[in-house]
Amino acid sequence: MLLLSTILITLALLFYSTGIWAERIARFLKPWHVVAFWTGFTFDITGTLAMHKLAEGVFDLRDPHTLTGQIALWLMLGHAIWATMVILKRDEPMKRKFHKYSLFVWLIWLIPYFGGMYLAMAH
Repeated sequence: MLLLSTILITLALLFYSTGIWAERIARFLKPWHVVAFWTGFTFDITGTLAMHKLAEGVFDLRDPHTLTGQIALWLMLGHAIWATMVILKRDEPMKRKFHKYSLFVWLIWLIPYFGGMYLAMAH
C-alpha cells in the first residue's frame, strides 16, 4: 500500500506540475491544461486516500501535514473547477491571466508534498 500511495502521489506531482508549467510557459489556459489539473487532482485524492489507510491514529486537522494537505486539496479542487469554467465560458481575458493563480496553488500544494516526503524519510 505504501508503494501504491507513493506512486499515486508522484503521478499527481507529474500531471499537476505539467499542467501548471505548460500553462505558465504558454501564458494562456488551454483545455489540455485543465485535463492535466483534473488528472493530477484525481491522483492526489487517490494517493491521499491510500496514505490515509496507512496512517496511524485518527484524522486530525491540528496535525500540520493533515492541515496543509487539506488546504492544498481544496485549492486544487477550486483551481480545477475555475479553470473548467474559464474554458467552457471561453473567457479569453481570463485565459491569459489564469497562470498567476495556478502557480500560487501549485506552490501551496508543494508544502504537503515535500512535508510528506520528509515525514516518510524521518519515520
